[in-house]
Amino acid sequence: MTREPKAKRPQQVFTLLVEVGRNPGDGLPKGATGAGLLCYATGVDEAEAVRETVKVLKQADLAPLDVTGYGTLDEQLADGADIGEDEKALMQQALDQNAVIVAQMTPYTG
Repeated sequence: MTREPKAKRPQQVFTLLVEVGRNPGDGLPKGATGAGLLCYATGVDEAEAVRETVKVLKQADLAPLDVTGYGTLDEQLADGADIGEDEKALMQQALDQNAVIVAQMTPYTG
């Protein structure tokens, strides 16, 4: 009996908001208590995108505390989100490079 090869699931880009705490050498501004990072990450599913994002951020000496997923571009558009061309371009870059893109960092103070 011959098994058919399992169909490879395509990579997708997920929008993630990652809350990070402080870590020595993290590069966050002096006085910041942490930061929120808006990331675009690839994965065959959101769980894989989250795992890869956390791994990359830890390698960058950041301390991920919490991740909120906002889905794929199509899912966000279906929910009525207004996604600009700049964000779409960054999502495409993440897909083309099979990468995690940090699109925005907002330091937390006080």
